[in-house]
Amino acid sequence: MNKLLKKPRNDKLYEAILSLNSVEECKQFLEDLCSISELMAMEQRYQVASCLYKGMIYNDILAETGASSATISRVNRSLQYGKGGYELVFNRVGEKKE
Repeated sequence: MNKLLKKPRNDKLYEAILSLNSVEECKQFLEDLCSISELMAMEQRYQVASCLYKGMIYNDILAETGASSATISRVNRSLQYGKGGYELVFNRVGEKKE
């Protein structure tokens, strides 16, 4: 467990996400669960991660996503030193690394 977390994680949320059967169901659930700004931030981070994974440079990512350089840097750190979750998902959805 990440030492920054103060409480153990509740697996029920992750089980709930895994129970969804379509993109539409996932959108419905996340729109109920998250605020609009939280959801937009997650979507932007995923888009930034995809751009970085494809080998795009910061200025191009900034222009395409509107993300701040701090967000791009934070996502890049997750890609480089994280748990491998982005790469796992990118491989499953067919993102191409360049």
